[in-house]
Amino acid sequence: MSRSEKFLALASIDYEGKSLEDLQALFSKFLTKGMHGLCFSPYEEGQQPGDQLSEAQIRRRMEIIAPYTKWVRSFSTTEGNELIPKIAKEYGIKTLVGAWLGDDNEINQKEVTNLIKLCEEGCVDIAAVGNEVLYRGDLTEEQLLDFINDAKSKIKDIPVGYVDAYYEFVDHPRISEACDIILANCYPFWEGCDLDYSLLYMKDMYHRALRAGKGKKVIISETGWPSQGTNLEGAFPSYENAIKHFINTQKWVEEDGIELFYFSSFDESWKVGAEGDVGAYWGIWDKDEVFKYE
Repeated sequence: MSRSEKFLALASIDYEGKSLEDLQALFSKFLTKGMHGLCFSPYEEGQQPGDQLSEAQIRRRMEIIAPYTKWVRSFSTTEGNELIPKIAKEYGIKTLVGAWLGDDNEINQKEVTNLIKLCEEGCVDIAAVGNEVLYRGDLTEEQLLDFINDAKSKIKDIPVGYVDAYYEFVDHPRISEACDIILANCYPFWEGCDLDYSLLYMKDMYHRALRAGKGKKVIISETGWPSQGTNLEGAFPSYENAIKHFINTQKWVEEDGIELFYFSSFDESWKVGAEGDVGAYWGIWDKDEVFKYE
């Protein structure tokens, strides 16, 4: 075995000689075994953030994913998103519940107030104050710290964290210090990494977050791979690459005891605006709630 072959062996499963049917069977095997966590996609075709979500659509989608995940992650506590953790609890699913923070202080205050209320109602197992706020530049570090510390002072007996790209915790040690738990997004795709090396790269991302946390628990709050769309440098979206990334990820976290939330449950067409054509194709189920990988 050459040096490069040994490197690849560390990076992922050997898929040489495996047919598409073999890959689909492996995907189904890991899905049926059950994931630690799954990011919840609530928006139906024609909807986008800002639209009011109905209890019926959340309940329908929760019923689809419930057999396959122990945890669900939500991203907001307004416009019907506050129903997601309540309904998840009915299905015996644990919840990572996020307050969405942006550049509108009135909305931010409402999001955090609702997060605290959901915690008081017993609907939250981990509370996340903000998602990629630093990455987007919506708030300063000081503003974000104020929100995190305010929430921590009012939320009792529940870990409080913040979600962002793994490197933001390295670059902002005060944020890492303020969090009870590090919630790190790890996307080899968005950094143009070839699928063959993506697992090895994601392991490095995770360990960088671990070092930033200085002994605190690290959860991978998002990772995934789009099933179609335009490539980003060496990262190519495809049906087979999406299958391989899922299998690699699930095998790794199972072997190493890592907690991870896969992104995402359902395809959502509205995401093309922010992410280009790949944005609509991150789901395990498609926009019509049909399982994609069989």
